[in-house]
Amino acid sequence: MSYHGGVVIIASWNVNSIRARLEHVTTWLKSRQPDVLLLQELKGTEFPADAFRDLGYEAVAVTQKAYNGVAILSRSPIKTVSTALMGDEADSHARFLETEVNHIRIVNIYLPNGNPPGSENFAYKLAWMDRLERRMRAWRTSEIPVLIGGDFNVIPEDIDCHKPASWIHDALFQPEPRGRFRTMLGLGYTDAFRTLHPTEAGQFTFWDYFRQAFSHNRGIRIDHFLLSPPLAVKLVSCVIDKGPRALEKPSDHTPIVVELDL
Repeated sequence: MSYHGGVVIIASWNVNSIRARLEHVTTWLKSRQPDVLLLQELKGTEFPADAFRDLGYEAVAVTQKAYNGVAILSRSPIKTVSTALMGDEADSHARFLETEVNHIRIVNIYLPNGNPPGSENFAYKLAWMDRLERRMRAWRTSEIPVLIGGDFNVIPEDIDCHKPASWIHDALFQPEPRGRFRTMLGLGYTDAFRTLHPTEAGQFTFWDYFRQAFSHNRGIRIDHFLLSPPLAVKLVSCVIDKGPRALEKPSDHTPIVVELDL
């Protein structure tokens, strides 16, 4: 891994179509030069690995026609451990990628949206979170430090949205997924952003395309990094880079960036 003065930079970004946002991503990579970038919602079977290889990044992707899709880009070699979340062999969604990069278990997730509450989609979301929690328990017993990043589609607390009343009927805000997120933290994982910014409101990673949500900062924080204890003590910073969301034809998400002093 290429060290920035001993600090490793890992970012996560739901790009809402890699085909539509490829120039945004390559421009951002040149500018920010993270060591690792986790991408979600690729929305296509073709992944432009060559474009990233030209910038010095190895790429691993799990793709699906028109929907979902996750990828990891790294300046260092990537060992692919698993391309599907254990526990449901019938689940064909491209939402999970477990890798090892320089002796760190890096897991990229695109957790189901689950709307509307009470639907089959919502049941799938909760079951997916239960399966993820079981893996997180197993990883905690391993020697390898763990970073789980991506679009969790969970608004953890009221401070993580501009106006709770606007989200009260949304799957992302329901007590069941929020409770499961807290259970994950209870296993000993650290929410990288919130632990460094415990009372900071108005910090979001997603803004709807409608009603000038971004210009009025009416957003939600749903993209997260969870760190196991060996990495949590190495946490230097975790910031949300709003720049890409202000571009023309942006993703509705923006990158979140964590720095670890290894």
